[in-house]
Amino acid sequence: MALPAYKTTFLESCLSANVLTFGTFTLKSGRRIPLACATLLELNRIDPATWGSVSYSYNRKEAKDHGEGGNIVGAALKGKTVLVIDDVITAGTAMRETLNLVAKEGGKVVGFTVALDRLEKMPGPKDENGVEDDKPRMSAMGQIRKEYGVPTTSIVTLDDLIKLMQEKGNEADMKRLEEYRAKYQASD
Repeated sequence: MALPAYKTTFLESCLSANVLTFGTFTLKSGRRIPLACATLLELNRIDPATWGSVSYSYNRKEAKDHGEGGNIVGAALKGKTVLVIDDVITAGTAMRETLNLVAKEGGKVVGFTVALDRLEKMPGPKDENGVEDDKPRMSAMGQIRKEYGVPTTSIVTLDDLIKLMQEKGNEADMKRLEEYRAKYQASD
């Protein structure tokens, strides 16, 4: 069965813009427009009557001690319901930080969505050589649902990306992705 059109379009757009790349690399955060802001701009374009007054905030990562101060940039969270939007999830570290920060600021997280869920199992204990055990574990999204009772969803998953590579006949990338999935696949 083929992927739904929106998933194919999303993945192809990410691939053509080099947003999704394959290989071994270390992620680094850079300054950019927050994903939440871009999402709200598009929602406002689609239906301004419904989405035109929705506000957004983001975590600046390093607290500011002057001006407005603190970690949150944008709308105050106190008394607000919050949908958290992120680009990708691996171990759920950033998600936990965000959930705790929103609670600390007086908001209530009602959902969490990511663009790409890698369906990766939570990190486990490592031996004296730093090698992680091979035991099955829940995914970060599953663990967040269990720990916080927050609904989670993604636009696409690693499985969707593998399926697209199969449909496109891209054997090399498909094989690498399948090997990655076999090594890190979550139990849920």
